[in-house]
Amino acid sequence: MELVCPAGTPASLRAAVDAGAHSIYCGFADDTNARNFPGLNFSRAELADGVAYAHARGARVLVAINTFPRAGNEALWHRAVADAEQAGVDAVILADLGLIAHAAEYHPGPRRHLSVQAAAANPDIINFYARTFGVKRVVLPRVLSVEEIAAINREVEVETEVFIFGGLCVMAEGRCSLSSFITGRSPNMNGVCSPASHVAYAEEGSELAARLGGYTIHRAAKGAPAPYPTLCKGCFKVGPRTGYVFEDPASLDASDLLPALARAGVTALKIEGRQRSRAYVAQVVRNFRQAVEAMAAGRPLPTGTLAALTEGQSATAGAYNKIWR
Repeated sequence: MELVCPAGTPASLRAAVDAGAHSIYCGFADDTNARNFPGLNFSRAELADGVAYAHARGARVLVAINTFPRAGNEALWHRAVADAEQAGVDAVILADLGLIAHAAEYHPGPRRHLSVQAAAANPDIINFYARTFGVKRVVLPRVLSVEEIAAINREVEVETEVFIFGGLCVMAEGRCSLSSFITGRSPNMNGVCSPASHVAYAEEGSELAARLGGYTIHRAAKGAPAPYPTLCKGCFKVGPRTGYVFEDPASLDASDLLPALARAGVTALKIEGRQRSRAYVAQVVRNFRQAVEAMAAGRPLPTGTLAALTEGQSATAGAYNKIWR
């Protein structure tokens, strides 16, 4: 299976390629991608250089243009698709229906992949995108079990890609109003969840308070790890209980499910983490490349090698197992 790996910077792209990534996904440094954080992402020249570096080493580059264009400013998103094609990318990852139609009509060169932000989770809608706009691959939402993925793959005409490691979101694939309610910055249209400009920490007595947009999201004892303040992973008081109400700080790790996902017909395995360091990217990619090669050769999969890189030192298989059913 193809290993699709994140790159938030040119250095991370090179690290991912060198560590064994089959494909790298990245984005431009503007509102067109869903990881629009300061200090991350690519200029047009950096993307062209990254494509050349990857192609020279047998890897592919996919560009995420996966936010939703704002009315009256569609030109920014149209230009991103044109510039990605000009840079020689292998595919563009799109979410907006109008932008997909635009890409199919005016920039048919790169493959069109459907972003997880589109939340396409049944065969009818997936086949619609394939037949109408020539979409070749769909990134499936992280709400499906392995059995449900297998059922979808039996009825669709395109490749499927699933997340196997990294951050989780309790919302419908990032379609979150919590961050924009507090900060005015939308993950879906600006590409920013809990923007750093709205984050503040303050020592209060024996505790460190983490705030987002002036709201206290979490308190930690001095010297204890202080999480990045996002509303969905904040601690709140509900009745007599104080704790994580929406989601515990944990990472997705579906390493043990690779054989099951292969049997389910999955084409590509996606690692989340464009905001992570190049050292993180290199280690995760290296481990999963070993796992993919071991599986292909019929050897036992390496286990437990990524525990130290999970959020809160805690991991989950998410909805893939759906043990609550």
